[in-house]
Amino acid sequence: IHLATENEQYLSELPGQAGSYKETQIVEFIFLLSEKWDLDHSARYQAVELLERFMIKQVEQICMPSREDVKSREQGEGSSWSSLKHQIYDTFVLRLVSCIQLASKLSLHYNIVNSDTALKFLQSLKYSYTKQELLESELAVLKTLHFQINVSTPLVYVELLLEVLGHNGCLLPTKPLHQMCTQLLDFSYLTRNTIYDTLLKIAIENSTPSKLQVAKFLTVKEDFMLLAVGIISTSVFILNPGHWNQVVEHLNCITGITSQSILEFSYAILKHIIGSSTP
Repeated sequence: IHLATENEQYLSELPGQAGSYKETQIVEFIFLLSEKWDLDHSARYQAVELLERFMIKQVEQICMPSREDVKSREQGEGSSWSSLKHQIYDTFVLRLVSCIQLASKLSLHYNIVNSDTALKFLQSLKYSYTKQELLESELAVLKTLHFQINVSTPLVYVELLLEVLGHNGCLLPTKPLHQMCTQLLDFSYLTRNTIYDTLLKIAIENSTPSKLQVAKFLTVKEDFMLLAVGIISTSVFILNPGHWNQVVEHLNCITGITSQSILEFSYAILKHIIGSSTP
């Protein structure tokens, strides 16, 4: 109930730029760096969500004052806007590393990415940051997010729903199912736009959605409960297709998400896994 309430509140306050920093290249960068530093799956998802929320707030904070200069920019004085863009661009990798560091500290596993490790990596990319600048970057992320960094990731939703399924007597092979869920969650993060593009076209029964339909679909793309349900459903279909209908019914009862929505989400994921439109 707590997670469902948290999810609904996040969706009700969803900024229009949500998802802007979940592009495949950014997610892949975070995943590869997390793997290099031996972080668990929860830390990598946490880092993606932290970076996303931080960047949206940072851009808002930087651009708000600049709106007063709209008139001057229209008159040809665009240097201030250009410098703002460079400010965001030049610190992006540093902020990304800081988000991974913070995520590693939130993880239940004690494999924290310390300053020396982070600096060594940044130096390998020819950045000349100091340890003090690295600490200031972490603090900048914390302050921008008002220290609200322990956000629930889709993996938390997946794991809790798996626990509820088991408690309700839906007996499934726990270890391989959890492993499949994490693999599919990785896949869904890396192919996010293509999966949700397919899901939108299924929902509106049209291959060319309008800008308004795309905008309204944003809440679906950011719905962690829907994503978790879709991931579990697809994992069960792959591993134990005989139990699939029962699991979908259970998930429907637990979350209130319709069986049709679960079916459509599973189809969208499977379509891109096998690279075919065959049902």
